[in-house]
Amino acid sequence: MTLGPDQVRIYEIKRVDVEGAIVIDGFPSVGLVSSIVANYLIDTLEMEQIGIVESPAFPTVSLIRNGNPQHPVRIYAGHPAADRTGRVADKIVAFVSEFHPAPSVIHPLATAIMDWVQEQRCGLLVSPEGLVVERPATATGKGRSPALADVKVYGVASTRKARDLYIEPNMSPFNEGVITGIAGVLLNEGRRRGFDVLTFLAEAQSDYPDARAAAKVIETINRILLRNPLDPVPLYHEAERIEQQLLTIQRHAEKGAGERPTVASQPMYR
Repeated sequence: MTLGPDQVRIYEIKRVDVEGAIVIDGFPSVGLVSSIVANYLIDTLEMEQIGIVESPAFPTVSLIRNGNPQHPVRIYAGHPAADRTGRVADKIVAFVSEFHPAPSVIHPLATAIMDWVQEQRCGLLVSPEGLVVERPATATGKGRSPALADVKVYGVASTRKARDLYIEPNMSPFNEGVITGIAGVLLNEGRRRGFDVLTFLAEAQSDYPDARAAAKVIETINRILLRNPLDPVPLYHEAERIEQQLLTIQRHAEKGAGERPTVASQPMYR
């Protein structure tokens, strides 16, 4: 079937039972928080690819990893290992991409995701997001990187039930503001359809991948959603590595030595 310029279609590579699963929106957001969270889950849980999302509006690229071509928008599924009690582990699905979708395709993309999630009888959908904040200036006039304990996470839900169950007992509600992009459309669609969509907004830097903000989102997902918690410690180490890269960038910029390196010159996540 030929798709129109802004049409979206999901192709399943492997049929997997994802009924009741927690679905993660891993499209790029402020500080790449959602992308880092999704990739962290994929790597940590060794999730397998079960599908792709296709549209003529997507970039005409192939991502090569370990010698294998990868579609720019992919779907993965997996679950944490069962604990010692044999308790059933959570099913997790992640939609992940490395690019920002064009504005014209955001609504059909979010709608296609919601259609698939409901057809598969998944449990709820989570959109991790970065919330831009101004950091206090240091003596040198530059913003400081927050300690993990300083990063706050706010929440909003598409339904009253989800707000009462997940948001109000566990974090500060996000009561006033604007959520744009995929997350905004997913919240609206969730409210219209009566489906539980959660957006966790972690205070984040907007000009580089913020693994600290992503770590706080992982903590939040662990604490209120997962029966078998994950270990976010590797993500904390990643935050420290990014900070060291930023210090190097600042030194090069101040000295004016050669071409300025960028954080994206080395992979932040896989």
